[in-house]
Amino acid sequence: MNVERDTVSLGRFEFDCGRSIPELEVAYETYGDFTGDNAVLVCHALTGSAHVAGHRDGPTDQARAWWDDIVGPGKAIDTREYYVVCVNVPGSCYGTTGPASENPETGEPYGTDFPAVTVGDWTEAQRRLLDELGVPHLHAVVGGSVGGMNVVEWAKRHPDHVERIVPIAAAARLDPQCLAIDAIARRAITTDDDWNGGDYYGGDSPDDGLALARQLGHVMYLSKASMEQKFGRRAAGRDAARSFPTDPAAGFFPYREVESYLDYNAEKFVERFDANAYLYLTRAMDNYDLAAGFEGDAEAVAAFEGEALVMSFTADWHFTPAQAEELADALRSAGAKTAHHVVDSDHGHDAFLVEPESVGSRSRPSTRASSRTERILPGWRLGSPRPQNDGLIQAGPEPALAGLRSAGPRRAPDTAAECSTPGERHVPTPPIRF
Repeated sequence: MNVERDTVSLGRFEFDCGRSIPELEVAYETYGDFTGDNAVLVCHALTGSAHVAGHRDGPTDQARAWWDDIVGPGKAIDTREYYVVCVNVPGSCYGTTGPASENPETGEPYGTDFPAVTVGDWTEAQRRLLDELGVPHLHAVVGGSVGGMNVVEWAKRHPDHVERIVPIAAAARLDPQCLAIDAIARRAITTDDDWNGGDYYGGDSPDDGLALARQLGHVMYLSKASMEQKFGRRAAGRDAARSFPTDPAAGFFPYREVESYLDYNAEKFVERFDANAYLYLTRAMDNYDLAAGFEGDAEAVAAFEGEALVMSFTADWHFTPAQAEELADALRSAGAKTAHHVVDSDHGHDAFLVEPESVGSRSRPSTRASSRTERILPGWRLGSPRPQNDGLIQAGPEPALAGLRSAGPRRAPDTAAECSTPGERHVPTPPIRF
């Protein structure tokens, strides 16, 4: 597999907030060879990086490749067939210019002098990077979580530049409960004495605040069922040590596995991520609204004439299946051929990362899954072109991204119970070739 890792300067960049920086450097990785019409842009999630695939020889200052089970030779996004591009977004700390980067005008890190960043800014930076790479048009844009918001922003801002979108575990906007949790997470950082108004570079970093913020994130990414299965109420092992100061009474009670899990992952996270970047990126996610500047979601994507696959997971309360269906319905109302694939999973929001067998490669039938199922990629099976919920498909044992091309016609549901609209029969349309 041909892999390229590099950083490109896009020159002066003006952000949606109206402010600009003299130079925006963007880190990216590409996989495979570009043939003129086979480019697939993969959008990473909140604290992800451009290092989407390849466990070996990856950047040492980042987490391991975050979607290696999905992207690669012979995998769901097959790099023997597609030219895959992943771009680290502005405001991050994995090679693209962000708060921790040096301001060329001062010689010091930007800190909180860095301009406010939006999902729209990410999209524009990606567009300009693709121009640098000589990629005028995208076969598809794929991404999960806030990366899924990035995906639908492509359909909104550059509808003529992309043929297919695949937003996974995403929605048109964040709900108030998640907004509240993210606000608490940011306050954990800004109330850490070491944050120092964002000017902590060269000194002690606000590690405790960032660790707490990340722990809140982990709770959002898991479901009740997955936490029960993974931890229960079990006490941690004898060697487990508490990471945070405790009250005197704590010695009488067990240090539980769930606490140990949160502490361990928070410790690892603060070693590789920047607190100011976390503030900026969560702000971008929280303030994203697909309908901004339009009367509604459908109007925002009205110019998109391509095809859409929306994926959601049953136990995800960060971006729920109901929110995903609202997004899918907006795309249908705008006239886009749309399928909504609901994966039956207990993992919660993290399912799109930890269940590659559901998202991508072929898997054996699950005992919990219905024997009546539709594979979505290959062979996207859409519902009726009428603007109802006919495109909703409940997941079964087959994956959703099993190769980005059609495997031929698929059976339509033959009972009303399999239709997403009670009492209506699923009306099949030809499968979409991805």
